[in-house]
Amino acid sequence: MAAGEAGPPHMRVLLVATSFDRSYGGPASSVPQLGAALAASGIDVGLWAPNNTARLVQGKEGTTLLGGTLDQACAAFGRPDVIHDNGIWLAHNHQVAQRALRASIPRIVSTRGMLEPWALNYKRLRKRVAWTLYQRRDLERAALLHATASMEADNIARLGLRVPVATIPNGIDVAIRTRAPYADPARTRVALFLSRIHPKKGLPTLIEAWRLVRPSNWELHVAGPDESGHRADIERLVTRAGLAQTIKLIGPRDGEAKADAYRTADLFVLPSFSENFGIVIAEALAYGTPVLSTTGTPWASLLEKDCGWWVAPSLEGIAEGLRQATACGDARRHEMGLRGQALVQSEFSWNGIAQRFNEVYAKLCSGPAHAASARPLGMELKDADPGSKRLSR
Repeated sequence: MAAGEAGPPHMRVLLVATSFDRSYGGPASSVPQLGAALAASGIDVGLWAPNNTARLVQGKEGTTLLGGTLDQACAAFGRPDVIHDNGIWLAHNHQVAQRALRASIPRIVSTRGMLEPWALNYKRLRKRVAWTLYQRRDLERAALLHATASMEADNIARLGLRVPVATIPNGIDVAIRTRAPYADPARTRVALFLSRIHPKKGLPTLIEAWRLVRPSNWELHVAGPDESGHRADIERLVTRAGLAQTIKLIGPRDGEAKADAYRTADLFVLPSFSENFGIVIAEALAYGTPVLSTTGTPWASLLEKDCGWWVAPSLEGIAEGLRQATACGDARRHEMGLRGQALVQSEFSWNGIAQRFNEVYAKLCSGPAHAASARPLGMELKDADPGSKRLSR
């Protein structure tokens, strides 16, 4: 199927997420954008979330934003051919699984990093109980699991789930972005962190690394919404380390403020312990900003394409990455940024991502046996358990 070509006639896909409020992180933005790209390819797309109030993200063109309960949303949208759920663990994810099972509707589950080792160990006891009571069963009743990178797919496979796993990355708007022009060589450079302020993002390690390196004439700007009160912990660490003059917590950044933050940064830093994709890395690269991130993210291409630094998620690794990134000079960082832009434009356009999901949905709609053996062009698909492609219950 060519890019932009419509899928099967009248195909209807219901996309589910926890929320479409920007403060909820990546899927709140990427799911509506996927919906818009699918709609542009000819699919009827419904968007539903149990928490779809507050500041709705952009990117819903051509889609139907559904309110109310899941039952009310399905009644308004009509019977979907495929339900594509984003996330696990929560009550509404279980509700979606039950509804799809009762109605015999193929269901895709994008696990969104929630089966990564770090994530499974976070609030571990509660997740073990949920895994035993319902979560494993719900996953094995899906037609397909979706990972955004091969590292995430490998971690899913290690759990022994009897269901195939498709690997398709997130997309981004790959339009050429312009950077702010370089000004006075004596100006203060900016390293930008822009993500949720959450324990898995590794901010305490970054702050300690910044204290050790103390790059001359640099500031670290920490942007993003607070989660679970973690910002207060970070503020205390900054004060205790005596770094309040060079580390600025600047709050959430959306829309033009977010674009300006990327555009004016000299370096983007995401020191996460775990990311299934890390959409902010792709966004930073799209602005021509080189990236320092960790091997807890699936971004080995930062090294392979020479557009950033990919280091161990440890104090030593992040500190060494900071030393190199802040010392290499504007010209070197600019060259790396141009290579990052080229990488994003070649691999992460929404048109291409929508085409790959189009192929997946079409195969699921053609029947379970066909879907289980499908190998769509350009998409990695692996069986988590070689003994069984799909569990029938």
